[in-house]
Amino acid sequence: MRRTWVRAGALVAVLAVGTVVALTVDVPDVATVRGWIDRTGTPGLLLLTAGVGLALVGPVPRTAMSVLLGVVLGFWGGTAVALAGGMLGGLAAFALSRTLGRDAVARLEGPRLAAVDRVLADRGFGAVLAGRLLPVVPFSVLSHAAGLSAVPLGSYAAATALGLLPSTVLQVGVGASVPELTAWAARAGSPGVAVAVTALVVGGAVLLWRRRARSRTSAG
Repeated sequence: MRRTWVRAGALVAVLAVGTVVALTVDVPDVATVRGWIDRTGTPGLLLLTAGVGLALVGPVPRTAMSVLLGVVLGFWGGTAVALAGGMLGGLAAFALSRTLGRDAVARLEGPRLAAVDRVLADRGFGAVLAGRLLPVVPFSVLSHAAGLSAVPLGSYAAATALGLLPSTVLQVGVGASVPELTAWAARAGSPGVAVAVTALVVGGAVLLWRRRARSRTSAG
């Protein structure tokens, strides 16, 4: 019993630290990340993918992350890193909550929660897939909730892989289109508009991240 609650406390502590880091650490600018990738090559891309996965364990909006990856790496590179990082982050969050928090939830659950658990054990794929396809469901919240529930790992992984694909393609595509939008604005005869287009897309993604993170902290 005591070990169960120690694990649950460790899970809360890890998530609290992740939230503080997400709210306080500044995001590197696009030029810095591009220069680092150019210098490091494939190892840099692998490290970037791992960093995306680690960030998505905490309360970092995947939408903003995917858009920024499109800006930095273009469509194909950004899509590959966003999908791989999303899977890493989703599986890591699931494993963390399943290992540290599942026993505590099982001890606390009443008849209603037990009934929900039974449904999720049988129909976890559909529940997770629906959550991944709905843009209003935060990525990390669903990942941790699935880990705390009775959703099987195989169903969770398959639904996450399938559910990430359409939104990732769209979000990375938005980021990758920034150079084209900027070039179009420049050809239209207004360099200022080109700068404004770039700032609007990139700044909007970052502001969305910060706003959602602050709103969740205030609600908590």
